[in-house]
Amino acid sequence: MRKIGILTSGGDAPGMNAAIRAVVRIAHYHNIQVIGFERGWEGLINNSSRELDPRSVSGILQLGGTILYTSRSSEFEHEEGIRKAAVNIGLNDIEGLVVIGGNGSMKGALALSKETSSRIIGIPTTIDNDVSGTDETVGFDTAVNTAVIEVDKIRDTAVSHDRIFIVEVMGRNRGFLASMVGFTVGAEIILVPEVRFEVEDICSAIKENASKGKRSGIIVAAEGIGDTRALAKHIEEHTGTEVRLSILGYAQRGGSPTARSRYLANRFGNEAVRLLANGEGNKVVCLQNSKITSIDLAESCQATKPLNLKLLDLAKILAI
Repeated sequence: MRKIGILTSGGDAPGMNAAIRAVVRIAHYHNIQVIGFERGWEGLINNSSRELDPRSVSGILQLGGTILYTSRSSEFEHEEGIRKAAVNIGLNDIEGLVVIGGNGSMKGALALSKETSSRIIGIPTTIDNDVSGTDETVGFDTAVNTAVIEVDKIRDTAVSHDRIFIVEVMGRNRGFLASMVGFTVGAEIILVPEVRFEVEDICSAIKENASKGKRSGIIVAAEGIGDTRALAKHIEEHTGTEVRLSILGYAQRGGSPTARSRYLANRFGNEAVRLLANGEGNKVVCLQNSKITSIDLAESCQATKPLNLKLLDLAKILAI
């Protein structure tokens, strides 16, 4: 293995830069040249790249975002775009490609693997934590902590004004972030896309809590559960309690990665280069039972990572 490529794709997540740094420096240690493609799949399609070395990745470990930039490529969603990317991999003599991103990026990597003989390794990096095969993704811990800090502040206001707050966190399709944030802030109710709910049941729970002396509360909801503004209005009208909505938004994606996210980025980056150096490819680096390992790329893309519903049940007990 003499030359590898690297790119960041999809939504940015804290720890992407740490992963880039790890891959570049571990590769340099093994005398492997690294080419960074800018703006994800667009960089491969347009052949926009630059060489990366240990000095070019200095000072980025603690930075959020990605120095390689990222984008969502509509062209890469079609066969012609994928073939263009594959051609440019060959033109640049890229023997291995490290793809840093989430579930969608892994699926893109799988599609590309069918058009090129170059080995591809995925590093799961997303605040959604939805990549199948790994217990945790790079950036998830940071996003959880960012949200927890904000919800704790909102709790102070909720208690002071006897109000219910709905706090909307990111998660269009999956509820890993909402469930972990809700659990760790002691939310009275947690709403995720994977579990159907009735608004009437929420109103009943709020009334029951009020009868027990709880005049304020926190509802943590993933953005994918529906219209949280309409939900807030309905609860207010049917419980007589003031309800406010707070949408945390893109702040959850940014910021300096936590020690945990940096740790995983470094370990995943090392494993990605090790796999390529050993002639292995088309895999996703994973954390399983506290051990760094890898699974087949196709296996990861074809499976759906299950949400821990027992965590939601325990959260209900703890919120009584």
